[in-house]
Amino acid sequence: MDIGKQIQEARLNEKLTQENVAEALGVSRQTISNWENGKTYPDIVSVVKMSDLYSVSLDCLLKEEKSMSDYLEYLDESTNVVKSKKKLAKLILVVLYLAIWAFALITFWFFNDGSDAMGYGVMFLWVLLPITTFVLSVLIGKNGYWGRLKWLSAVVFGVMYMLAEYATFSVANMKSFGNVNMPEWGMILGGGIVSAVGLAIGVGIKQMKQRKKTASQP
Repeated sequence: MDIGKQIQEARLNEKLTQENVAEALGVSRQTISNWENGKTYPDIVSVVKMSDLYSVSLDCLLKEEKSMSDYLEYLDESTNVVKSKKKLAKLILVVLYLAIWAFALITFWFFNDGSDAMGYGVMFLWVLLPITTFVLSVLIGKNGYWGRLKWLSAVVFGVMYMLAEYATFSVANMKSFGNVNMPEWGMILGGGIVSAVGLAIGVGIKQMKQRKKTASQP
């Protein structure tokens, strides 16, 4: 007996229809049908939910050695795909921020003649970079990227924000007047606060979704 037949038999023993199970698991009836017909495999979360719903242990639900081997192979492949997608998403996030950060510096040095320095400051240092920092921090918190270390990203964003100011206005001032300026360390705090707020909101969104999902389970 394969996994599909086993979960079908467990469902029938509980006198549940595919529609009942689909509603309880939050999937379509066709998905349940595909699982039972062996066309697709259920994910591990759905298997755990079915174990509770059918009042059978995971061991009983997946006790056939051959089907268990196939299913474990499927889970391993699925896990690797999820991990790869998550790594790609984090890489895109990092590259996106660095691209925007570099764009701000390039615009200052190659497209700013000095007459509109104030406009540049408002547009890039007070609008574009803070908004980018906030949005990306929300995504980091919402998706749980880097686990507990995600809070260190507030420091990283703060340092990058400070460096953006130093590499533009401060360096330009040193070139014009021949003096030596120290970095504006307070800007680390400013960028860090913006990031921390975004992280907190992202984490809050994630927790709300988890609570809503838990509350919807039978």
